[in-house]
Amino acid sequence: MKRNKLIYWISTGFLSVMMVFSGFAYFTDPKAIEGFQHLGFPSFFRIELGIAKIAGAIVLTLPFVPSIIKNFTYAGFAIVFASAFITHLAVGDPFSNAVAPLVFLIVVGVSYYFFHKIQAKNRYNRFP
Repeated sequence: MKRNKLIYWISTGFLSVMMVFSGFAYFTDPKAIEGFQHLGFPSFFRIELGIAKIAGAIVLTLPFVPSIIKNFTYAGFAIVFASAFITHLAVGDPFSNAVAPLVFLIVVGVSYYFFHKIQAKNRYNRFP
């Protein structure tokens, strides 16, 4: 059980820190702004995505947030990373630029898997 919690918190912590930093960069880093222009996205989308990434990181790290909200957050992050991969390929970026979203999609999957594994264990241990 401790191993599952450790893997969950490491993957979730890594994911959350990365989401906060990238969300914050969407507001402050000129290279991130150029990147969104290169991909053909409007500026308001960059701001929406930055807010959503920061909010999602907070949701995943707070233990009292209901699991249904966390499930929607995981789904949102999975959609963001899958869409980023497709978008990079669609605009003709090299495959090396498109690989990073896939790596983070795997991190989302690991965090999600161990979140549910811990939830199931807790559900079955309630009744003696």
